[in-house]
Amino acid sequence: MKQLLTIALILATAFASTFIVIKTTGILTIEDIKNWLTIASEINPIYVALTVIILLFADLFIAVPTLTICILSGYFLGWSTGGLASTVGMMLAGVVGYWICWMIGPKLLIRIYKDPIKLAEMQNIFSEHSTSVILMCRAMPILPEVVSCMAGANKMPFARFIAYYSISTIPYAFIAAYAGSKSSLTNPTPAIFTAIGISLVLWLSWFFFLRRHYPKPNLIQPKQ
Repeated sequence: MKQLLTIALILATAFASTFIVIKTTGILTIEDIKNWLTIASEINPIYVALTVIILLFADLFIAVPTLTICILSGYFLGWSTGGLASTVGMMLAGVVGYWICWMIGPKLLIRIYKDPIKLAEMQNIFSEHSTSVILMCRAMPILPEVVSCMAGANKMPFARFIAYYSISTIPYAFIAAYAGSKSSLTNPTPAIFTAIGISLVLWLSWFFFLRRHYPKPNLIQPKQ
């Protein structure tokens, strides 16, 4: 498990660094995204959908506010089109991340851990819990990208990956888009409550998963 967590931490750090850079430099803000989508909506809704897809796909390389973009897609496009555009963008990010790490992942893992026994152990552990992790990958930022890369690097069957990744992604996209479609500048309540609800449910699921499978060690030793 130590090997698996180390690889995941390295990937998470790489993705998180882009978020820090963006936040500190102000290169990309939520206000920028709103402005882009507003301009695109004045031209043609197709451009709004393309902007949403590109932004969510870019999440593979730079950290972007995924949930906010999904909600805004519903606001500008309606729940069905917005949900579809959000789904396409997030699925593209997951699939590309999977295949990139499928091709270069083993080289990365071998550089970090040269012991084939440890690599085999890591792959077995990921295989054992991969389904649960993928289903809950929307619980936290960065986690979907890490999971996609780990799945590819560990040669998880693509059909299995895409099935569970779809289950975690499609409802997320359409629920967020629906909330956005029911919101307005004067009444953002549906979007706010949906964002809180989705985040809370997924975070609690992730919390209880970790607590069940990786409980903290009992530091109180029984008396001899």
